[in-house]
Amino acid sequence: MASHESANDVDRREDKRDSDGGSVATNVVPRPIPGERRKVALITGITGQDGSYLTEFLLGNGYEVHGLIRRSSNFNTARLDHLYVDPHNAAKARMKLHYADLSDASSLRRWVDALLPDEVYNLAAQSHVAVSFEIPDYTADVVATGALRLLEAVRCATKPARYYQAGSSEMFGSTPPPQSEASPFHPRSPYAAAKVAAHWYTVNYREAYGLFACNGILFNHESPRRGENFVTRKITRAVGRIRLGLQTKVFLGNLSAARDWGFAGDYVEAMWMMLQQEEPGDYVVATEESHTVEEFLQAAFSYVGLNWKDHVVIDPRYFRPAEVDSLKGDSTKARKALGWKPKVGFQDLVKMMVDHDIEIAKREKVLVDAGYIDAQQQP
Repeated sequence: MASHESANDVDRREDKRDSDGGSVATNVVPRPIPGERRKVALITGITGQDGSYLTEFLLGNGYEVHGLIRRSSNFNTARLDHLYVDPHNAAKARMKLHYADLSDASSLRRWVDALLPDEVYNLAAQSHVAVSFEIPDYTADVVATGALRLLEAVRCATKPARYYQAGSSEMFGSTPPPQSEASPFHPRSPYAAAKVAAHWYTVNYREAYGLFACNGILFNHESPRRGENFVTRKITRAVGRIRLGLQTKVFLGNLSAARDWGFAGDYVEAMWMMLQQEEPGDYVVATEESHTVEEFLQAAFSYVGLNWKDHVVIDPRYFRPAEVDSLKGDSTKARKALGWKPKVGFQDLVKMMVDHDIEIAKREKVLVDAGYIDAQQQP
């Protein structure tokens, strides 16, 4: 069997603090029943926002977690650093990372065959909508065909695994809200179109081969770990920096776009719940509330006593070639069948993100004041 520590053969920081904020507590390691095998989960996209929260959740529930990561000259594992335990500490290292890529079918098959997971979560994607217009071929290959490669690896494995496919509310595109599992898809970007393909690949493998395969159609979910080029985190990072005097302006696009925003830490629990059901299915996961970008701005800036109109500049480059005006989910099925409901509301989510980014800005200001960072990098 191939080594299970292929990505853990480097020195890593020993700091176990949750530097990314918004953590769910996972310090207490559940003791398995003597002789009982831990459940094994395999996660693609483990280094992302959702992957880190899902890893925390699964570790807290006694799982052994394996993540597939792309090789890069720079580590992109910051969201997982607080969970990392050196693999030589076999008694405590229940999260392990392995090199693979959704564009490489052989690597996917190798790790599925080697690890024999009970559950597979496909969270990896080129997930930025605007970027998908710039690199459409790559987006389609990773998001759509990548899902197909992983499904095929699961289908051919010697041990059955339950499969979760991360869908997106972007698949609905211009379909009028509220959007449910019965709503038609009308994707408005290469990313959304690729997600639609991945959705139907998952349905096809469920119907054709009997795989326990679920689609989670998750509406926008945010956190302090959201990538900084997504509009919500771009706003809260700007709020922190403006509050500390490190910048004065933030450049945005369409402020009237409305989205159903929830907390990523809540949404990963829904992913897990789907794979615990007796029968596989597809579920919309949403707060059932919709807010515009302007409302998000108002909530974030007013929280620290600022007027967003004094700091926001509209830049046409941030408008999409095909806009999605309004997304609002109908999660009735998930609430009834799974017993799931969101715990963090819109205002609390905004405050959580702003508080986190103010702390980052404070650390940046120390470096600026000491002359290690140019305070004029941003206007």
